[in-house]
Formats: sequence, structure tokens, C-alpha cells
Amino acid sequence: MSDEIHLAFAHPDERAAATADGPRDRISLRDHVVEVEIGAFQAERGVRQRIRFNIVVEVRRIEGPVDDDVDRILSYDRVTEAIAAEIGAERINLLETLAERVAERILMEPQAMRAFVRIEKLDRGPGALGVEIVRSRRDGLRLVDRAEDRAPHPRVVLLSQEAVASEHLTAWIDGLAADPVPAILCVCPPEVAAPVAAASMAQRRIDLLALEQAAWVLAGRDRRCVVVETATELDWGMKNGQISVWAPSKLVLDMAHAHPPGPGEPVALAGWFAGQMAARELVCVGVTALAADVPVRAVDVAAASLV
Repeated sequence: MSDEIHLAFAHPDERAAATADGPRDRISLRDHVVEVEIGAFQAERGVRQRIRFNIVVEVRRIEGPVDDDVDRILSYDRVTEAIAAEIGAERINLLETLAERVAERILMEPQAMRAFVRIEKLDRGPGALGVEIVRSRRDGLRLVDRAEDRAPHPRVVLLSQEAVASEHLTAWIDGLAADPVPAILCVCPPEVAAPVAAASMAQRRIDLLALEQAAWVLAGRDRRCVVVETATELDWGMKNGQISVWAPSKLVLDMAHAHPPGPGEPVALAGWFAGQMAARELVCVGVTALAADVPVRAVDVAAASLV
């Protein structure tokens, strides 16, 4: 009985370890406090109060080495995003409802197997008043597909080398930063010829590195531009107002089986990338636009705005 009492008041991490049917990998979020309007009582309407989240997620074991690759793991951002999304969706009366929805959203992630969600109100009395639930994929939850709900649908912008050197660059980025649609920039390779390798795979990597060098040149022209290479970083940037510059090597090489266009075809590659990102449009600045799986718009280098 004493063990049961201890576990009842222990952190969800301890309960997860005690109730697992075998060794499990887990990630945890501890003492995450947000202010929100929540509650069924009239006194709780129109006021914000602090609520604290402690969450543990048991995750599927990764097959093979992790290779220090953020795209292979369940990011902590997915947990905090689940909280923010459910708090922002509508006003909720019950902590039980909020806990259920947060767990459901977390379990949408392919790596997540079981979620322990504890939520406590910190301002309703001398102590913390809360609820804790445990949910797993085996519970038969109605896992609503909310991919569209969280997909940012960015504007992908392909810049020619002339556009990167343009005097309008700062104004373009001002406009993209002020627009609510997230922006991801792609860059054409430099005019100078890349080194030539005898092996095709080696040449592909050399050409991809040329694109990444061009991305870093762009980032050096405006500090708001951040070079990113992983899908996780791109997703975070879109949701946090960052102007990302795509470094293509990782995604292109990871998707080799899908045969994306080569780095020697920057317009086609940008079109493929825009399709992968479910972009609302591809804007080609100073280059001839090609048909893609998303709407394409050509803009002259002399244009005052890209939005």
C-alpha cells in the first residue's frame, strides 16, 4: 500500500517506470507552467491562472544507431506544441478534458507509445489541484488526424545569385518577416563551376555543398536568415517566426529513394522541396519558374516586394 501511495504522488516519470511491462525509452517535460483561462466556475471566467504540466512520453525504441539525428527522435517541441495547440484551440472547463486532448495529440506522433499527463492548477488554493491520466495507443483512442491543423504551409522563395546580391534583399526580408505566412528561402548555386569528381555520388555531394555555401552567404548578408538542414529545425522555424534558409544535403540524401531533382537543377529542386513542405506557393526571384506541385510565381529582381 505504501508503494501505491508513493506512486500516486510521485512524478509521472516514476509511475511510467513502475508500470512499464519492459524497459522503455522515455522523454519528459517537468514543471512547464503556462497562464490560461480555464475552469468551470464563474470565478474562473475572464481571468487567467497558472497551470503546471508534467508529462512523460514512452517512445518506440529506435532501430539502429541514432546517429545524433534530431529527425529520428520525438522532439520535446512536439510535447510543448501539443500543450500550446490544445490551450489555443478553445476555452476548456475541465483539466480532464485538456489532459485527454494533450495526450491524444502527443500519441499522434509515430514514436509515442504511452503518455502520462499531469496538469495542476496553482492559483486555486494553498496547494496544487490537479489531474493525471495515462493513455496509450492500445487504449483505442480516437486519434484524430490533425496534420492539417498544425501544418504551417510556408512560402518557399528561391533566390538567384543576382537576387542575393540585390539592394532590395533587406526590404524583401522585411516583408517576409512581417507577413504571417512563414518563409523558407532557397538559393541558386554560385556562378563559379564546382569541382568535378569521377563518381556520381561524390559529385552530387559536391554540388549540394555548393548550394549550402550559397545559403551561408545569404545568411551572412542578413542576420535574420538562419541556415537549417533538418525537418525538425524547419518545422520549429516556421512555427516561431524564423526566416529559414534551406541547406539541402540532409533531406535530399535521406530521400534518395524518392529521386528528388539534383542540385544542378535548383528550380526543380526548389519545386520538389516546396511540395515536400506542403507550401502554399513557390516564389522564384530572378530565375525562370517551372511547373511544380504547388502554385508557382515568378518575380523580377527589381520588384519591391515578394509578398
